Amino acid sequence: MTKFAEQYVESFMTKLIAKNPGESEFHQAVREVLTSVAPYLEAYPYLLDNKIMERMVEPERVIMFRVPWMDDRGEIQINRGYRVQMNSAIGPYKGGIRFHSSVNLSIMKFLAFEQTFKNSLTTLPMGGAKGGSDFSPRGKSDAEVMRFCQSFMTELQRHIGQDTDVPAGDIGVGGREVGFLFGQYKRLRDEFTGTLTGKGLAWGGSLLRPQATGYGTCYFAQEMLATRGKSFEGQTVVISGAGNVAQYAAEKAMQLGAKVVTLSDSDGFVYDPDGLNEEKIEYVKYLKNAIRGRISEYAKKYPTAQYFPGERPWKIKCDIAMPCATQNELNGEQARALVANGCYCVAEGANMPSTPEAIAIFQEARILYSPGKASNAGGVATSGLEMSQNSMRQKWTAEEVDAQLHRIMSDIHAACLKYGTEEDGYINYVKGANIAGFIKVANAMVDQGLV
Repeated sequence: MTKFAEQYVESFMTKLIAKNPGESEFHQAVREVLTSVAPYLEAYPYLLDNKIMERMVEPERVIMFRVPWMDDRGEIQINRGYRVQMNSAIGPYKGGIRFHSSVNLSIMKFLAFEQTFKNSLTTLPMGGAKGGSDFSPRGKSDAEVMRFCQSFMTELQRHIGQDTDVPAGDIGVGGREVGFLFGQYKRLRDEFTGTLTGKGLAWGGSLLRPQATGYGTCYFAQEMLATRGKSFEGQTVVISGAGNVAQYAAEKAMQLGAKVVTLSDSDGFVYDPDGLNEEKIEYVKYLKNAIRGRISEYAKKYPTAQYFPGERPWKIKCDIAMPCATQNELNGEQARALVANGCYCVAEGANMPSTPEAIAIFQEARILYSPGKASNAGGVATSGLEMSQNSMRQKWTAEEVDAQLHRIMSDIHAACLKYGTEEDGYINYVKGANIAGFIKVANAMVDQGLV
């Protein structure tokens, strides 16, 4: 970076941190984007004159609300709900809802900020938003989850709609939760519209939506590998997480010829030296989706697997790593271990799973590394396709959706190449994704005036 760009970044971040104290995840997300786009801003002063970055980091609207509900013992519980509507320059707000005990305003703002650029990369007309609550579905009965979802939607429904804001699922919000949320929205608004995505197939959902984030991450990784004359065939893959993204990333990686050897959850990880197969991945889906069990049970069912409580899988030797769990799950020490063990490709399936130190290590080692805003954009892209199907009252085949998903991920990769290829030929996917996502939103904001 030039001296001007460096000074701009530091001055900007000083002001941002002072204005948003204690929001470390949000600060981290903004710094990553700002570092990439500062030289671009310097080259196009009209964006500086219009204070585009200053406007981008300020949410258009933040909604925070009380969510009271009654548990199965008849006791009243109170949680906090959020919806951060970050940017609507290129379309209605779009982004998931997360139910997890870690949810706070900083995490919601970081996710909404990231979502703005991710949605821009898909080329679909979707703005950026994120919502959620510090409620955890873990250990709750179906009736408790339903009562919570109904209370949450009773407030949220005032602020969303198919042409305003279209939420989806995220961590802790799967098909069950989307169903309860949609049912309450429909009851309160007396309308059947595509206001939520990730719906059931019988009531407006899209084929391949559950698979989309994991499949899309693999499609993007395929493009990355091809730049070095490689593919998934015969490669050993380490994956974190055991939820929706991890399950389908593992499934697609196996279909493409890879050997997947790990999965994890918040309690620890399993290492299966024999690799997963179709039977094993179906068991994981049953374990996590149907009975909501823990990944440790995998090792009990398949004795050749080993369970490591309280650990993450990054010490396992691999060719390709796919972090698919949560933010900041992969730190500098673990990044060094991956590189030392021969890992040459990291494709993020989660949102911001690698710390800044880890990213720096990957890039210094010149390995293939893609940020989640690029490689995991397949989920929201397919949500966008679900919105299109809902608007047209049509239903596309799985093959049609998969073809569009594959095309979108290929187009995102091409955009990253365009803006991220450095003079020595190394592809800086962070820079490429940030600039490509930024340009479309920034120019739309300029065109629409000071709003």
